[in-house]
Amino acid sequence: MNPLRLRGRSPGRLARGLWLAAAVALGVPAAGAAADAELVAPPSLSARKVYEQARSQLVQIRTVLKGRASQTSVGSGFFVSADGHIVTNFHVVSQAALKPERHDLVYVTADGREAPVTILQIDVLHDLALLKAADADGRRFDALSFRPEAQTLAQGERIYSLGNPLDVGFAVMEGNYNGLVKRSFYPQIFFGGALSGGMSGGPALDQEGRVIGVNVARRVDGEQVSFLVPAAFAAALLARGRESAPLPVPAYPSVTAQLMAHQTELTERFIRQGWKSATHPRYRVPVPADEFMRCWGSSEVSRTGGLDLERSDCVMDTQIFAGEFNTGWIVVRHESYDGSKLGALRFAARHSASFRNEGFSRLRGELQTQPQCHEDYVDRKGLVLRAVTCLRAYKKLPQLYDVSVLVATLDQPEAGVQGRFDAQGVSFANAQRLARHYLEAYEWAPK
Repeated sequence: MNPLRLRGRSPGRLARGLWLAAAVALGVPAAGAAADAELVAPPSLSARKVYEQARSQLVQIRTVLKGRASQTSVGSGFFVSADGHIVTNFHVVSQAALKPERHDLVYVTADGREAPVTILQIDVLHDLALLKAADADGRRFDALSFRPEAQTLAQGERIYSLGNPLDVGFAVMEGNYNGLVKRSFYPQIFFGGALSGGMSGGPALDQEGRVIGVNVARRVDGEQVSFLVPAAFAAALLARGRESAPLPVPAYPSVTAQLMAHQTELTERFIRQGWKSATHPRYRVPVPADEFMRCWGSSEVSRTGGLDLERSDCVMDTQIFAGEFNTGWIVVRHESYDGSKLGALRFAARHSASFRNEGFSRLRGELQTQPQCHEDYVDRKGLVLRAVTCLRAYKKLPQLYDVSVLVATLDQPEAGVQGRFDAQGVSFANAQRLARHYLEAYEWAPK
């Protein structure tokens, strides 16, 4: 249930309805558009006005192979200063930021003007980047303004998202403000509207044409559920990066430093929130609070005399895009087994097989080391646990690790609990703290 970032991609086959929607939104004639006009909702007068006012400030950001004209990805962006500063998403420019020997960046305006662009600063935690047009010397640019933070948005207020969806042309998508996303680790705006790949980094505007957010992601398991980075983070990035020199690249040191700050806050908040009570009739099993995680439960009763189980999965919606993979989140799950229909021997075989089937390699070998694991038996006030702890280091992000802890109870011959804890992108010290915090949560349930 993770949001899908709106990463740019090469043009491909598009559904006819999508092309017609883009054509109507921009007033561009398309073959057969008249015949199908009744299938497409025309933009409102407000949307037309907002788009026309913002058209000169809107750009497409293209990542191209160095020395070649071929683009590898496309996204959107917008001018935020008369000096040529541009805001977009970090994931839109990540290839150029992390592999500058292979990629260049260019911006393209709505009227087709193209010029190189450089990266000044990145904000990985909020998926933002500040760029500057390389042809800015002596030029003045039309720029969008940010809506003041003091002017809060009202539930249902109209929002207009701009960008270049699927590289078919600049467009405006209407939607509504639905407050901030619940349980998001960092603030995000719930935009009740449609975003598509290629719109990443484009602006979301109010009816006065002021920036209230930056397009960043959508949910793939729902309709009209999209997400915006609040404009305050983009305004802050502009304020601290306006006079910056181009970012030294590759930008792995900057990415690492920001992820280190994130994992410190994540660890503190996770430990501070504690565990839920009454999670199992026999044991206290660690299930986190719902502060920034979402927990789902399920049960499965065997109809053939096999194993009955109940399952709990707790996952963070927030994940940090680090260039080639996501990191910076925590997952906690457990399964309660009842094997009384199987008998002790068959239950022991099934329980052991389930424990052995757990994997610990998440990323490709060039990105992460092989897991280093340690197995032990832990006595929690008379409750004996079999525990395996594994660490994997990031090769390009030093000081950061993935940690996994796998636990199984051993006190019953025909029943038990198996739990797993995963934290992605934490320091070695915090990996130890989190593993200890998780193991110490297991104990007998109070009678």
